[in-house]
Amino acid sequence: MMDSLNLPPLRGAAGSVRLPGSKSISNRMLLLAALAEGNTEIRDLLDSDDTRVMLAALEKVGVGVLCIPGNPLRGQGTALGANAYRVSGCGGVFPVKDADLFMGNAGTAIRPLTAALALSGGHYRLSGVPRMHERPIGDLVDGLLQIGADVRYTGQNGFPPLAIHPSQVKLSAPIRLRGDVSSQFLTALLMALPLAGAEAVIEMTTELISKPYIEITLNLMARFGVKVQREGWQRFTIAAGQRYRSPGVLHVEGDASAASYFLAAGAIGGGPVRVEGVGRNSIQGDVRFADALQAMGARIEWGEQHIEARAPAAGRLKAFDLDLNHIPDAAMTLAVAALFADGRCVLRNIASWRVKETDRIAAMATELRKLGATVEEGADFIAVTGPRSGIPGTQSGTAPTFQAGIAIDTYDDHRMAMCFSLAALGGVQVTINDPQCVNKTFPGYFDAFAGITAPVIAIDGPSASGKGTVAQRVADALGFHFLDSGALYRLTALAAMKARVTLEDEPGVAALAGQLPADFEGDRILLSGEDVTEAIRAEEVGVGASKVAALPAVRAALLDRQRAYRRFPGLVADGRDMASVVFPDAAAKVFLAASAEARAERRYKQLIAKGMPANMHALLQDLQERDARDAQRSVAPLKQCDDADRVDTTEMDIEAAVAAVMSIVKQQRL
Repeated sequence: MMDSLNLPPLRGAAGSVRLPGSKSISNRMLLLAALAEGNTEIRDLLDSDDTRVMLAALEKVGVGVLCIPGNPLRGQGTALGANAYRVSGCGGVFPVKDADLFMGNAGTAIRPLTAALALSGGHYRLSGVPRMHERPIGDLVDGLLQIGADVRYTGQNGFPPLAIHPSQVKLSAPIRLRGDVSSQFLTALLMALPLAGAEAVIEMTTELISKPYIEITLNLMARFGVKVQREGWQRFTIAAGQRYRSPGVLHVEGDASAASYFLAAGAIGGGPVRVEGVGRNSIQGDVRFADALQAMGARIEWGEQHIEARAPAAGRLKAFDLDLNHIPDAAMTLAVAALFADGRCVLRNIASWRVKETDRIAAMATELRKLGATVEEGADFIAVTGPRSGIPGTQSGTAPTFQAGIAIDTYDDHRMAMCFSLAALGGVQVTINDPQCVNKTFPGYFDAFAGITAPVIAIDGPSASGKGTVAQRVADALGFHFLDSGALYRLTALAAMKARVTLEDEPGVAALAGQLPADFEGDRILLSGEDVTEAIRAEEVGVGASKVAALPAVRAALLDRQRAYRRFPGLVADGRDMASVVFPDAAAKVFLAASAEARAERRYKQLIAKGMPANMHALLQDLQERDARDAQRSVAPLKQCDDADRVDTTEMDIEAAVAAVMSIVKQQRL
């Protein structure tokens, strides 16, 4: 557990991110599956604090929930996602009739579950963290009271905690409901009312906010067999006699709200940044965040299952004045993106921010001012003028001059933490206090963010050019992480030998490679915690490494594994295709070269120093033959990238080679 996380000054953003499952879809699917007849398999469910709250609550009221082990390798032919659950539906009748339920700070869990429990004929008590007891639920309770449900406040009126008692529900008149505080109240009633069996009508008494979230609700209800007739956004009718029935297998879309941080990073930091898991056919309204970025001048590309963002072709992002009622969560990201715009940016119709995990308008204004922004706030709007607005900066003409060394408070609000990570793209160190709050919806957020922003130095070269030693020393000098990619192939071969998987078994070796428990600690290399530094240098392992490195599935499996080493404050990666395939956006690329004679002499001295026999002529011949093979092979051939700096180490010792690489790194201002 960390009290804070220091994000270094970031020079740009590029790469791709596979999104976690949508929180809004995940919790809706879980409750609908619980209320349905039959078993439902939900794949790619979000693994976060909020979904764990819902899963725990469903189990406490007697719903059968089983985690299904899936293949940990994406794209390896498995039908299951990495996080799959089988929910045994109770047909609208929860088996347990008396339970205490702790709902944390999960609005997407407590609100729909309150409505479902109110129609379930039991005694239930729902509570949460202190902030949950400050988040309004009165409009939902008023709607339930109108039909005879027995829901009582056990603390302050209008807010949790709540006590629910058995009651006789009557649907003789339309339920009149406000819609200007939270759309989750309407979602809760829509999902619960089919349990009553009779026709149910809901009439809105105010404007309905966050309409795209209601579209998600209606879409998912229809998948479970219940259709809602909608008259504009004022009246909703659920015909009598409809029951939820399992659709069998469902997949959770990637989280479109989470996509906003990475798309904004691409628009601010150059890009391209691609988010995978949502696209033009998404049922989530928050994908429209990409339209807002496009209005700011960002270059957006849409695919069936992806969205990609780049910075404007020239100049800074443009200022905006937008009504963002339809994307209130993703709109928070625009407030931070406004720091990089060329003028005053206005976010309107966002009153719902006031009643979220924190008062987001007040919190956003406070933290933006720390970065030097001028901020105006009102009941339902915020206006942001970035520091030195209108003066182009150094990164694609987008970077303003921020106040440096700022600590951002996050108010136990996951979106505050994720939004303000973008500020580091202004070229200053940003400290995020309480970074664990992202666990609410995106536990791996900062690793994913590092995957597109942490600087990478890629070092390659022929055998015995000193690239491994130089890369390690450069990493130590910079305080960066170190990746010896060649060791990964040796580790894969060793892991296969230990697991008795033949090296010709491409799927089996690829499965091991994809979940390889390898760590690099200084000069030590660990496999499942065991020091195998010497073991992977054995001739048998070296031969095995050459075999597995030629298997396309193994290289594909290790691609994500290698990219996962990209973490803050940065990474030095040593290996054959580091600069061309694994990290094509590396901030610095170095190709270490040396004559075959010089490399043979180095290898000769190393072997003699270890007391091992060596023949200079044989070593030279071996290196020359290996260079020829490496240059001609079809998979990851030995080749200097066009954008790499060449360092000839023939006449250099290690210290001089390290100094030469460090000079290149300094030129990149890393």
